[in-house]
This record gives sequence, structure tokens and C-alpha cells, in this order.
Amino acid sequence: MTDMTDQIDHLFAAWAKLDSPGAAVAVMQDGEIVLKRGYGMANLDHDVPIEPSSIFHAASVSKQFTAMAVYMLAGEGKLTLEDDARSYIPQLPDLGFPITLRHLLHHTSGLRDQWDLLTLAGWRYSKDLITDDDVLRLVSRQRTLNFPPGARFLYCNTGYTLLAQVVQNVTGQSFRQFTTSRLFKALGMARTFFRDRHGEVIKGVAYGYHPCGEGFEAAPTNFETVGATSLLTTVEDLALWDANFYSGLVGGKSVFDQMHQRGVLNDGSLTGYGGGVGLGTYRGFNIVEHTGGDAGYRSDLMRFPEQGLSIAILSNLSSIDPPALARRIADIVLKPILPGQRENPRRVPTIDSMPQLELERLAGVYIDPEDGDQILHLHYGNGKLLGGAAAAKEQAFELEPMGSGHFRYILFPRTQILVEGDGALSLLVDDRPINRFVRLASYSCSPAELEEFVGTYRSPETGYEYDVVLYDGGLASRALKQLPQPMTVMAKDLFVEGRSRLRFRRDDKGVVAGLELNSERTRNFNLDRLPSE
Repeated sequence: MTDMTDQIDHLFAAWAKLDSPGAAVAVMQDGEIVLKRGYGMANLDHDVPIEPSSIFHAASVSKQFTAMAVYMLAGEGKLTLEDDARSYIPQLPDLGFPITLRHLLHHTSGLRDQWDLLTLAGWRYSKDLITDDDVLRLVSRQRTLNFPPGARFLYCNTGYTLLAQVVQNVTGQSFRQFTTSRLFKALGMARTFFRDRHGEVIKGVAYGYHPCGEGFEAAPTNFETVGATSLLTTVEDLALWDANFYSGLVGGKSVFDQMHQRGVLNDGSLTGYGGGVGLGTYRGFNIVEHTGGDAGYRSDLMRFPEQGLSIAILSNLSSIDPPALARRIADIVLKPILPGQRENPRRVPTIDSMPQLELERLAGVYIDPEDGDQILHLHYGNGKLLGGAAAAKEQAFELEPMGSGHFRYILFPRTQILVEGDGALSLLVDDRPINRFVRLASYSCSPAELEEFVGTYRSPETGYEYDVVLYDGGLASRALKQLPQPMTVMAKDLFVEGRSRLRFRRDDKGVVAGLELNSERTRNFNLDRLPSE
């Protein structure tokens, strides 16, 4: 035990300081805490250290609690998972297809993500107050979906905000009241609740922070929206929650089984997500996991059900990576049984064993025009191949070769890339093809061509206006509450702004008439060009 503690302490040594935010950690075995630690400071202004009892904003770890609430109500006959969500949420418009509660639970609804919509409508994430009513008003203005419900999986916070509304409308209680009485009190989770009032004074809460120069800046949440997020909890309370999956005190086997059933798409294929939890593997072991990230907070709750091991990490610094740290803790605890239990038992060739020229040739920019102009950047350097959506190499993830023309992400081994004979790249998750990327040739615009795009654009789904302006030799978008956001030209009429893809559309005369925006969780969001004054 001392050796394990020392090794875990070493993992967090960089933050175990009096002048740094940090994290709380709990390791559980068979429902019992075997280690709990606090590293760094909960509040830098007042020199308050992090303890295992410190309260953190847990971000999307919230979703499993929301899912359990829905499954419990279904078990009590108060709703069914095949119910149309519109029967409970009058603000949800008719978008041409029934959207069931099951679609919302499994992220297969096709709804656009609330954080994308709020940003497009002018909210400054976690700076402007965001409420449930704000989300519902934006959802009520939507005219199209990302895709027909059940056609694919696309993580969507909106669905879980709507599920919390369903719980409220079915029970007549606030979501906070229902979850506190039915879940948290029943499990003895005395320091856990859904925060639905942003100005509430909370004793023992850890403040969120971003890195800033040589120090840190405060990065609190500013939410009054629950279900998808806003769970406040401690690692000690998460241990009680985890123990419930062994004892069955709340929910019971039927609810647990449903939470751990993978979503099913219209074509019969399975997703990697259950009800509020991700379902995957690590080093050949099954895991149940959910991560979270809002403002300065990062979190992870991971369970190895067959080994009885669980790890909870709650942090208050946005640069900390709890999922990676949880895996390193798992390596320490599971070390005695790791030999022969590799994720892929056959020998994986090292990156050095592949011809450098072959790897260098793969580097470049690829696009999937059939899926919202998704972009994949492959980078080569220092003998490594990395891939990601962003152009910055620092935001890409390392790939390891599985054989000639076959790669997988080291941190996300379920996601693989295959090089096809024509040079295209197939991206697969759990061996299921998701995207087909083709190499994008370099492209440039003359000053006269850039002028064609200058104008004001507005979407009827948000009412917020964006100006496209000439900026630093290129284009940028500008809006009331934001600094100019530079655009990078990728192809004719196609630009990238951060992680958003902007494809300008033209009328029958070839004049720019609007644009279509696609992002990680938004597809086919249209803005019309307003007439010049």
C-alpha cells in the first residue's frame, strides 16, 4: 500500500504545491476506498488546500446521475424510453422526426449541442450566465437536425439538459430536489447536489483555474443549467456512488443493466456509449467511464467492473488530464495482473520500424466532405505520427502503427486509421467506419477573391449577427461580444475558424449568399448574408 501511495503521489507531484491548483483522488477496491488524497490548493486567494472532502464541479460526470434518474422513473412506470421527448418538453420543436428519450440518453438524437448554439448566439462560455431557459429558448428556434435520430452517435449535451427537464415535468420537483432525495440522501452523499443557482454560497468548494503565464487565473463556471452538467461532488461521495454499483442499494440490477447497454443505431450497429457512461476497454479490461470538463474543472470516474477497481479524480485546473492520470493509476494498481493482458496481444511494430519517408508522406490535411467538412490533420515529427482536428500539432494525439498503413491512437485505442489504396484515410471506431478522409490540396485566395466574402451574416436559429471582414491579409469573423476570429482558407469557398468549418454558399449567379457552419457537434448550421446597406 505504501508503494502504491508513493507512486500515485509522484503522479501528482507537479501540483502538490501551496501555489498551484490541483486535484482530489480516490481509489476504490470492491466498493471500499483504499486511497484518498488531495493535491494542491482549492483556493489560491485564501490558501485553502484541497482535501478528499473538497467539493468540485464535476462537469459531464453529471450525466450518469441524470440517466439513472430517468431509468428509475421508467422502472416505476412514469415514462418509457420510447416516449417522444416533445410530449414532456413543449419547447422542443417538431423537427420532422420523433426524438425519443432513448435517443437523448444515447446521444443519437441529432440535436445540436447546447454549448455550440450558445456560442453561436453570442454567449461567452462560462462568463455570461447560462440558464436552462436560455438553452430551451435556443432549442425552440432550431429548424433542422444534425442528422435523423438514430442515424449516428454524436455527443450532445442538449439531450441531457432536456432529460433533466423531463424529470422535473414528470415528478413536479426540481431536478435538484428529485436527485437529492432519491439518489444522494439515499446513498449518504451529503456533499453532492446539482447546483441550479450560480450565486449560491458553498462551503468547501474548490475554485476553477486556467494556466496564465507563469501563474493562474480564476476560471469559475457561470451556470444555472443542470442535467448535462452542474453536479457538485467530492471524491469521497463518488466512492459511495461507485459502491452502489456493487450493493444495488439505489436503482438495482435492472437500472444498472440499462445504463450499461450500448446505444443501437438505426442500422443495428452499437455505439460505445450506454446511459450516461462510456463503455470501452483499457489494456484488455472492460471499463465504464465518464470524463468531464467545464471552465477550469476537469474530472474522470472510471470503473473496472470485473476487477472491482474504480478511480475518481476531480481537478480544478484545466491543464490537468484526469483520464490519462486515471489510466496511470490503473497501471500501478493492476500491475500484478497486467502481463499477458495487453489490449492487443500480438506484437505491435514500433514507429521506428516503419520507413520515415512513408510517415512523412502521410502528414498533411485531409477532409471528409460527406460529414460536415470534417478536417483531419496528420503531423510528423521526432519519429512520431500525430493526428487531430486542430491544425496545431500541440493539440494532436500520437498514433502507433498496427502494420503497414494501419494506425491507432495510443490514448484512444478504439479509434483507428487505415490508409486506403487511393491514399484516402478511413477512420474507424470499434472497427466500424465513421469517416473517409481525402487529402486536401493547398489553396489560396487573392485579395479580390477575399472581398467576395465580406459582409454581415445572420441565422434565423439564433438571430445573432456576424461580420466577415478583411483581417491581417485574410478573413476573420467579428461579432458584438468577441474579438476578431481569424479564418484560414482550406479550399474554394471553405475556411476553418478554430474548430469550425465555414463553407460559403453561392446563388445561381455565383454571388456569395450565405454560409454553412459545421463544428465538432454541429452540422448544417446556416447563416444568410444580409443585404448591404
